[in-house]
Amino acid sequence: MGMLHPTHAHTAFSATVVLMAATFLSSIFGLLRNMYIAWLFGRGMKADAFMAAFQLPDQIAYFLVGGAASITFVTILTRYREAGREAEGQRSLSVILTTMYLVLGSAIVLGEIFAPWYVHRFFSGFDAEKAALCVHLTRILLPAQLCFFAGGVFGAVLLVRKQFNVQAVAPLIYNIGTIVGGLLLVRKMGITSLALGTVGGALCGPFLLNWYFARRAGVRYRPILDWRDEGLREWVRLSLPLMAGVSLVTADTWIINYFASSTDGAIALMTYAKRLFMAPMSMLAQAAGVASMPFFASLWSQQKRYEFATGVADSVSRVACLGLLATSAMAAMAVPLVDLLFTGGHFSAADARECAVYFAVFSISLFLWSAQAIYSRAFYAAGNTFVPMVAGTIVTVVSLPIYALMYRTHGAMGLAMASDMGIAMQTLLIALLLHQRHMVSLASLDYAEMGRSVTAGIAGGGTIALLAWGFAWLRMHKPTAFWVHHARVLDAAILAAGTLVWLLLVKAVLEKTGSALPRAIMKRLGLKRPR
Repeated sequence: MGMLHPTHAHTAFSATVVLMAATFLSSIFGLLRNMYIAWLFGRGMKADAFMAAFQLPDQIAYFLVGGAASITFVTILTRYREAGREAEGQRSLSVILTTMYLVLGSAIVLGEIFAPWYVHRFFSGFDAEKAALCVHLTRILLPAQLCFFAGGVFGAVLLVRKQFNVQAVAPLIYNIGTIVGGLLLVRKMGITSLALGTVGGALCGPFLLNWYFARRAGVRYRPILDWRDEGLREWVRLSLPLMAGVSLVTADTWIINYFASSTDGAIALMTYAKRLFMAPMSMLAQAAGVASMPFFASLWSQQKRYEFATGVADSVSRVACLGLLATSAMAAMAVPLVDLLFTGGHFSAADARECAVYFAVFSISLFLWSAQAIYSRAFYAAGNTFVPMVAGTIVTVVSLPIYALMYRTHGAMGLAMASDMGIAMQTLLIALLLHQRHMVSLASLDYAEMGRSVTAGIAGGGTIALLAWGFAWLRMHKPTAFWVHHARVLDAAILAAGTLVWLLLVKAVLEKTGSALPRAIMKRLGLKRPR
C-alpha cells in the first residue's frame, strides 16, 4: 500500500502499473460522462456542438505550449536535478509560468473574441443554431487551458522525482468535474452545465492537485519576468518545434471534425467511438509513455546509450504486443460493448450500431498509437523535439488529401479508416528516424513475440467475433420480445462470455507458440513464481 502514497518514488514498472490502473479508473469515469451525454443529447445538435467546442481551446494550448508542458519540463528539470541545481530549476519554473500565463492568457482573450469566426471557418457544415451554441460552449471552456498548463508544469516536478500517483489521480477529478456539473446544473442550464463542470474539474484536478503536492515537495512559485533566464530559453528551444509543427496524434481529431461537420451527428458519434477507443489506448500508450519518460531522460543524460536504446525497444515491443491482443477483443466485441454502454435515452440502437463500427475501425490502430507514444518520448527524453515535429508535420500534410478522399468515397467511415492510415505513417516514420540516428534500432524489436500476439489475437478475436456479430445480426433481423426487454443483460452476458473465451484462447495460443508474455505478466503481477 505504500506504493500508493503520493510521494512514493516509483520504478518504471510500478509507475506504469499505477498509471494504467488510474487511467482505467479515469476511463470508467470518462465513459460514465460520455454515457450521460449520450443519454441526454444522443447524436443531436447539442452533442455535436459540445464535442466541437473543445477544438479551439485544444489548438490554442497545442500551438502555444506544445500541447504537453510536462514533456519539455521533465527534460529540463531532470538536467537541473542531475547537476545538483534544483534551486535554479525552481526559479526557471517561476519565470516560465509567469511568461506563459501572460502569453496564454492573451491568446485566450483573443479566442473569446474570435470564437464566432473560428467556428464558422472550421465547422462550416454547422447551421446557425448549432454554430451559436458551439461558440457559447467554446468561450466557457477556453480558460481551462491555463489550469492544464500550470498543472503540467507543477506535475513535471513530481515526475522528475519519480512520483506518479498525483498524475494518476488528477484525470479522475477532471472527469468527475464534468459529471458533477451535469448532475447539479443540467436541468437549469442544459449542456452548458457540462462545460462549466469541465472547467471546474480542470481547476481542482490537473491544477490544484499538482500545485499542492509540488508545494509539499518544496516548490515555491513567484511571479518573475526574466527574458534572459537560462531555463526559459531552454524551454523555448525545446517547445518551439512542438508549437510550430502539427502532429497527427493531435490533428487527427481536428481533421475528422472538419469533414464530419457536414454530416449531422457524425462528430458526436465519432467522438463517442474515439473516446471509448482512447480508454485502452490511454492505458497502454499514455501510461507507459508518461511512466517511461523520466527514466529515458535520466538514462540519456547519464550517457547510457545502450540502456536507453534497449529500454525504448523493450517498451515498444511490450505495448505493441498488448495492443495487438487488445485490438482483437475490442473489434470483435464492439457491437455488444457500445450497445451496452450507450443505448438508451436519446441514443438509439441504430446509433449504437453505427458507433460500434467506428469503434472497431479505430481499434485496429491501437498498437500503432501505443508504439508511437513511446517512440516520440524517446526523442523528447534526448532533448530533440525538432525531428519529431518535422516528421509529424510532414505526415499531417500528406494525410490531408487521404482524409478528404476517404470522406468523399466512404463518408464518415472513411475518416476512421484514414485515421488508421495516418497513424501508421506517423509511427513508421518516427521509428525509422530513431533507427537512422542510431538511437533505437528497429532490429532490437521483438518481432517474434509480436507475431505470436497477432496469431493469438486472430484466434481469440476471430472466434468471439462470430459470436458477437452473429448475435447482433439475429437481434437486428429476427427480433424477439425477450431480446428487446433484456437487451442489456444479453449484451453483458455476451461480453462476459466472449472475454472468458478470448482469454482462454489467447493464453492457450501464446503458450503453445512459446510466448513468454503470459509468464512475464503473471510474474510481474506476483501471481506466479518464476521457474
